[in-house]
Amino acid sequence: MHRASRPLKEDHQVPQTLDAAAVRNWCALALEALGREREEIDAINVYPVADGDTGTNLYLTVESAAQAVEAVFAAHETGGTEPAAADVVRAMAHGALIGARGNSGTILAQLLRGMADGPAEAAAGPSAEDGSRLGPALRRAAELAREAVAHPVEGTILSVAEAAAEAACATAPETGAGGPPDDGTAVRAAYAGARIALDATPDQLAVLDRAGVVDAGGRGLLTVFGALVRAVTGEAPTPPPTALRRRRKDAVDEKGDQPDGTGGPGGSGGHGRHGTHVGCEDTEGADPRAAADGPAIEVIYLLEAEDDAVARLRRRLDALGDSLVVVGGDGLWNVHVHVDDAGAAVEAGVEAGRPYRIRITHFGAAPAGPAPRPQERAQRAVVAVVPGEGLAKLCARAGATTVLARPGEAPASGELVEAIRRAHAHEVVLLPNDTELRHTAAAAAEQARAEGVRVALVPSRAAVQGIAALAVHQPDRRFDEDVVAMTAAAGATRYAELAVAERQSWTSAGVCQAGDVLGLIDGDVAVIGVDLAATSEAVLGRMLAAGGELVTLVLADGVPQGLADRLEAYVRERHLAVDTVVYRGGPQSPPLLVGVE
Repeated sequence: MHRASRPLKEDHQVPQTLDAAAVRNWCALALEALGREREEIDAINVYPVADGDTGTNLYLTVESAAQAVEAVFAAHETGGTEPAAADVVRAMAHGALIGARGNSGTILAQLLRGMADGPAEAAAGPSAEDGSRLGPALRRAAELAREAVAHPVEGTILSVAEAAAEAACATAPETGAGGPPDDGTAVRAAYAGARIALDATPDQLAVLDRAGVVDAGGRGLLTVFGALVRAVTGEAPTPPPTALRRRRKDAVDEKGDQPDGTGGPGGSGGHGRHGTHVGCEDTEGADPRAAADGPAIEVIYLLEAEDDAVARLRRRLDALGDSLVVVGGDGLWNVHVHVDDAGAAVEAGVEAGRPYRIRITHFGAAPAGPAPRPQERAQRAVVAVVPGEGLAKLCARAGATTVLARPGEAPASGELVEAIRRAHAHEVVLLPNDTELRHTAAAAAEQARAEGVRVALVPSRAAVQGIAALAVHQPDRRFDEDVVAMTAAAGATRYAELAVAERQSWTSAGVCQAGDVLGLIDGDVAVIGVDLAATSEAVLGRMLAAGGELVTLVLADGVPQGLADRLEAYVRERHLAVDTVVYRGGPQSPPLLVGVE
């Protein structure tokens, strides 16, 4: 629940601290604010690569952090207790680490990890000796973030983070002062310091000055700090007028008042290096390799590895490319680098430990000449989540916009919203194709509706249900009729999957051992076997006992075609009126998906 947004009078201000509830509120407010400002931040993303995704990456990173925080609160609800502030902050940092996207998102994850070293004490309230402990926590966060970047550059999110930390630390009371300030004072000072530093970023980084913008990562961090002010004090700080920076000749006199009228801690130029001015053509302080003709591929992965292995990995990746950021600790790391040889970057991770959740993105080259005219919106589109590249191609051929769900990595609501935007239609039918994505898909649909898109959510629980729904989709009929037909087709399709047990465990069909083949029908274990083919036949037999007209088989890579032939023969011999279709799903997690309509 959000705190009241009406500011309190200064003479009646009560001390407020960053407790567990405030951290939870911070996550929610930051996610809400980044959702509003995402496109504006994306639009000014010119460094280190002008790929226009900084706002989106920060949104997805904070969304992962917020989900981790909600999981902690949900775990305590049954016991009727509230989690400790330290546990909530650690969950926030861990969620950001595993969900970090892009350069700025990765750095934000490290900033939150640094804060996790301090707010455990800060949540206990201000100290009579030190004042608010948020200042030292922010300072530790800024130090860790700078250490994580192979070649730190001034005029970026790092400069904004350091200015915020120094401003917050400057609120510590002098000896003999009339009492320590509360955390509210510290967060207000941090926001003011960050805002001053953000306005100075074009004077520190020539590429920003030429583009006439402030740093996109720093702009996103200011949004996060603004949410922190609201969570702790209940006040909404005055936002910057726009993310686009006015040219120097139109800027506010640096010796005069700041845009928010507060001046703020740290003076007009910020603290230390944050007041440094760099000429328009001066590239001092910039990573010389992070230029327009730099590496063409972004590689991100989570890595389980020891500290010494990560140190060697840093050196190797630094030689391969630029924009290297490695964050984390305690055996889990998030690796981000721009390279030309993605295979070499992943191979380096394999040598260091166990990389997973690997993301490889090619930077699109900006077209020469005038921008193309905006494409007109289609009347209707379908967005479908699919578990494998083979199904993605199948659904794309049927006209759907797809979102790939990688093994062990469900897409976030931000990814679904982006897919809805890519579909570029007035009406969108959303197929989550997974029971676990119900709430995520609902959140994405709600956000898209707020942007003026009519979205209908079909509660498909498996990919084969999504295929059935897509098969009856007719964009030329009324929207409501199309949604009803697709929902009915999905609901009339029973689904199953074959999986291999990783460990001994109890199931609804009895005890399974590691290596057993499990046949899950409608989400519950129904058959336990030792052979994939025999177990698949048993599953098909149970599903067809209740009747059916069409069997859909989706085979993963590595599953021999002979299995499909055997199952087709099984159906043909026992159910003459039932047809069978077979698709290749690609590198999906379940070896076999089954649908019966």
